[in-house]
Amino acid sequence: MAEEEKLSELAVRVMGIARDDILIHLRFLDRALANLGCREKKGMGCVAGDGASCFYDPVYVLSLYQENPKYVTRTYLHTLLHCIFFHSFQYDKLDKGKWDLAADIAVENVILELGLAGAALPEDEEAVGKLKILREDMGDLTAERIYRCFCRDGISAREEEALRRLFVRDMHSLWMPAKQLEMTGAQWEKISQRVKAELKSFAGAKVGGESLIKNLEEATRDRYDYGEILRRFTVVSEEIGINHEEFDYVYYTYGLEKYGNLPLIEPLEFKEEKKVKEFVIAIDTSASCRGETVRAFLRKTYGLLKSGQNFFHRMNVHIIQCDNQVQSDTEITCQEDFDTFLRQGKLTGFGATDFRPVFAYVDSLREQRVFENLKGLIYFTDGYGIYPEQMPDYQVIFAFLGEDENRAAVPSWSLKVVLEEEDLKGEG
Repeated sequence: MAEEEKLSELAVRVMGIARDDILIHLRFLDRALANLGCREKKGMGCVAGDGASCFYDPVYVLSLYQENPKYVTRTYLHTLLHCIFFHSFQYDKLDKGKWDLAADIAVENVILELGLAGAALPEDEEAVGKLKILREDMGDLTAERIYRCFCRDGISAREEEALRRLFVRDMHSLWMPAKQLEMTGAQWEKISQRVKAELKSFAGAKVGGESLIKNLEEATRDRYDYGEILRRFTVVSEEIGINHEEFDYVYYTYGLEKYGNLPLIEPLEFKEEKKVKEFVIAIDTSASCRGETVRAFLRKTYGLLKSGQNFFHRMNVHIIQCDNQVQSDTEITCQEDFDTFLRQGKLTGFGATDFRPVFAYVDSLREQRVFENLKGLIYFTDGYGIYPEQMPDYQVIFAFLGEDENRAAVPSWSLKVVLEEEDLKGEG
């Protein structure tokens, strides 16, 4: 017992040394370090985080420290960054193997760029060379981007083994979602926002941290479920069809049995359902919005609605193309019209961008009673244009392809949706 207590005490001191090294040299992580619990877990044979705490096996930590004290600091910082980047909070919705590796690569890339001397390892030179190759293939090495590339292009067992040897530090066995964590995703988001703010002053005095900023922006950017947002455009209305919820089969079958072909009650032919009936899809056809990307966005929107059977049999949807003026308006009254437009519709315009003409045009359609109950407008654009000042009395979504820090903020009365190019593939 005395031996175990001694090992535990030594492990606590080792973890404390690692923590202090990070705190002294990367002071912008102070709040994150303060909120990450550090707990002993005997017999686990590794270091592992659960999104709230860093668990460690004292024997494992001491063996790491004996091999090279920097391994402990590196692993502690690695686990901390997983929390800051929210890598564990949607773990159940992803391919775990690919996400594990993508998250580890992203974190190690950040650590190497920060250049913390107390966390430098002998294999770092090889890791830097591998990261350079990955960056050339994938661009910014955020976990989300790496994961999408793995899913899109695949990864061989040999390549995966080589990457794991270089970039795996902790285990993710505790990443499975728990009903109650001491730290929630929202709490970590606040901490990440603070890290991002404080990093600016840190970066002013020291070169580095660009990858950390990219990962923080990915972690803290607004995220919306596009399919869920589309459901905001649905309306309650009656549509012809048997209402199974309000139909009493007992009386119906009893009548058939008692009187032959004479049911005592007929099925109700009308039922209320929430479906899409009227909305506008505005397409920015300025030079920066490529034709195939626009078509992919339309297929994405159509596919989400069609998959959920959210269309009425008859609808009133307008696809409006506009650059600095309205170029065309295609009326969609049924799914067949939508299919035809996707196959044969032509994109016109390609001038400068001004969002205001679309809203003015929609107002004119409403004055002409073209719409009875317009629920909303989705505007797919690059975001470089003039926004209207006045808030319309229907919901508005501005949908962008990818993040762009130079893009102006959308009006406060609208929603912003950021789609990645990979999100638009495979829709049809």
